[in-house]
This record gives sequence, C-alpha cells and structure tokens, in this order.
Amino acid sequence: MPSHLSADRPAAQPPGSGSVDALISQARRLKGDVDAVRRDAPSDGTDPQDRWQRALYDLALHQLSDLDAHLAQLRDGPPPAPPAPGAEAAAGAAPPAPRRGSLLSRVGSAEWNFLTDEVSWSGELYRILGRDPAAPPLTLDELPSLVLDEDRPRLTAMVTDCLVDAQRIDGEFRVVRPDGEVRAVHMMGEPVLAADGSTASMWAVLRDVSDLRRTERAVSETRDSLQRHRQRAQSEHRLAVELQEAVLPPWRGSLRLPHQGAETLDLAAHYLPSSTSTLIGGDWYDALELADGQTLLSVGDLTGHGVSVASGMATLLGAVRGMAMAGTEPGRLMSLLNQLLDATVQPALGSAVCCRYRPETRTLVWAQAGHPAPLLFRGGTGRRLHSPDGVLLGATSGAVYAQAEETLEPGDLLLLHTDGLVPGRDSTAAVHRLLDLAPRFGGARTAQDCVRMVREEFGETEREDDACVLIAKVTS
Repeated sequence: MPSHLSADRPAAQPPGSGSVDALISQARRLKGDVDAVRRDAPSDGTDPQDRWQRALYDLALHQLSDLDAHLAQLRDGPPPAPPAPGAEAAAGAAPPAPRRGSLLSRVGSAEWNFLTDEVSWSGELYRILGRDPAAPPLTLDELPSLVLDEDRPRLTAMVTDCLVDAQRIDGEFRVVRPDGEVRAVHMMGEPVLAADGSTASMWAVLRDVSDLRRTERAVSETRDSLQRHRQRAQSEHRLAVELQEAVLPPWRGSLRLPHQGAETLDLAAHYLPSSTSTLIGGDWYDALELADGQTLLSVGDLTGHGVSVASGMATLLGAVRGMAMAGTEPGRLMSLLNQLLDATVQPALGSAVCCRYRPETRTLVWAQAGHPAPLLFRGGTGRRLHSPDGVLLGATSGAVYAQAEETLEPGDLLLLHTDGLVPGRDSTAAVHRLLDLAPRFGGARTAQDCVRMVREEFGETEREDDACVLIAKVTS
C-alpha cells in the first residue's frame, strides 16, 4: 500500500524498472563476491577470530539477500490483495504461499481505519504472527496481547506517538506465537491524516527479523569471544615474558660472571623471538660460575609455547643449575633431567646441551639430548663437535647419556644455539650458515661482536620458533 502522510497527497511514482534491475544486478554480484570470499576463507571452527569472521560473512550475506528481495519487490510492485473470505473456495485452488524463509514470507502489512473501524492484514502477517488466516485481524488495542510483557510498553509508546503526534513508527518488539515460539518483529508505519488534520487510519509494515537478529547475536558473541581470547593471550604472553626474564641471564650486552680470579671466558648471548607468533617458547640459555671455579654453559628447548612451557623451562633450568652446583657431570645431569621430565604430570619433550668448562686445563666436558652440537671456531674456520649419544629429554624412561671432551685454546670461540634459527627448524641449514661466519668471527674482538654478527645474519629471518645463541670466547 502507498506510504503517505496525507490522504490528499498523491503517492510517489515508483522508480523505473530498468534502474531497479541495475541495482538488483549489483546486489547479486556483490553477494556472489562475498560468498566466494567466505568459501575461500580457511576455517576449522577452532580459532575465535575465524568464527567471528565467519559470522560477519553470514550476516553480510543475509542482509544482501534481503536487499535483493527488497529491490525485486520494489520492481514488481505490491503483492495482490488477499481474497475475501470464501473467495478461495469459489475460485479454486489458492495461490502458493511464499517459500518459507524467503523475504516475502517475512514481511507483512496491516492497516487500521479509524473512520470505519475496519482492520486489514496481509496473509504474510498472519504467517509471521502464527495466526489462523480465518481469524479476524487484531485491533491496535488487541495487538499488544501477542507481545512479550517486557516489550509491550515499547509498542504502546510507538503507537501512541504515531496516533497523537503523527510520528512515524520505527521500532522492534518480540511476539509469542500460539506454538510458543518467540519471534522478533520490526514495525514501520505512519498515520494517514484526513483533510481536517485528524488521524483517519494507520498503516504499518511488519518484518520478521528473528533470523537477522540471531545472526547479529552470533557476530556479537564471536566478537566477544575473540576479545576475551586476545586478552587472555596478552595476559599469558606478559606472564611468560616476565617468567622468562626472571630466570634467564640478561641477553642485552655481555654476560658477567662473578669471577674471583682472572676472567677465562668472554660470554655473550641473545634471545631471538619468533617472527610469526607472539607466544613465548621454551628456549633457554645459561652461563653459571660453579663453586669449584668451573663454568656451566647450557642451552635447551622445551617443545610448545605459552605460560606452561615457560614454567616448565624455568623448572628444567633450575634443576640444571642445582645439579651442576652439586658437581654432577653433564652425562649424568642429562639422565636426571630426563627422569624429571618423564615424571611430570603433563608429558613434554625437550632438547638440551650442557657443558662444563675447566679453565685450569681449558677442557670442555659436554653432553647433549637430541640437540645441535656446539660449534667450535678456531683460526678463521669452524666445525661441529662430534656429538655423544643422547636422545630427546622425555622421549624414553631410563635413557643413558654419554659425554665427550674437547680441549680448547686461547682465542677459540664456542657457539651453542637452539634449532629455531631458520624456518622449519632446519638445524643443518642453520649450522652451515653459522659456519660460514667463521672468517668474520676470526676478526671479532669480543663475544658480543660475534653475537651481533649472528643477529645480523638471522635477525630478519621469518622464524616459526624462538631461538637462543650463546657464545663463549676463551681469553686465557
């Protein structure tokens, strides 16, 4: 029915079908593009951001479908008036009802004539409200009986403002159908004024927006879930960083040990975070002066990311320091670490290399557990030390770890690292690139200079994991 404020004002002419057809084509093309992007977006339903994006895609498609149907209705004009009671039987079979779920099945219209007390509802409105088409349409006084108690004041206020102050109706409320189902209905309407300014009638278009609101709630819920997930991730990241910084020696600058005598090792280290994840991994490095004057050097990596892994790393590192202080040799130390990891409540795997340096003989005694061997640089060349036997920590109970010895010379440079320096955890590629730095290491004055060279070589690499580098240069 025409939308107008005065019975004396002629109805506006609808736009030409050609211009509307062009808008329909654009809407359908846009809908197809959005649907294609939605289908191509990878999602397994577990990531909160993926669920939020999927809900937004669904909402956009829902609204574009409605836009398409609205434009088609605008082009085709209003539906024919419903037949008078009994006319369907006289005319034969009734025309098919709009397809359930289509826009036409979700939009109904009504008019209340205050001069004749006549009320007319479209068939679609009967379907929306779940009313029997044979029942008489409800008056404005009876309409609130279908509405939820908490929404009735809103409907009453809208109708009153329309009839008394000639304001347009544009609001939403919920109705309870006879079968108990609650549906959300959006109502738009206007008064029709008589020549003397009094309200002659009121018309309204009511649209079932239940599915739309359900989709919008899904968007809101997934957005809230994403925000909570991000806040939790930020809190966990902050906690993991604080835990890591509390247990690892400072890596900005050279490592200083409280030597009681002459300094025998120049030490420097660096932690390289992952470039593809904000999660903190379980990589560690350590340099500790022992009670007998020897020096403990160790690096390792506990699999996984997050607070629990950082906490596990702190536990392992504390165990390494305690056992080294008690004089435990590297091979035996690795066996005890394996027992510790095997006895934890949550199964985990880790790799490590542990060295004891004896300055009086310049002897390095070391063992490893599934970890890249230390690299030794001397006279402008480098080589990988031959690894003694040792499986990953936590891989098998009762594992035995061998140890090896290496005699160092003044000026030698020892490099320990974890295996996340290059993408794919390709330790062989990392070793080759590190060995290629031998000529540059030969001209370096300090261990910190060598660490800076490693940072220049690997710092911009797209790493999937964290990495650590520890360099020790024999000074005397």
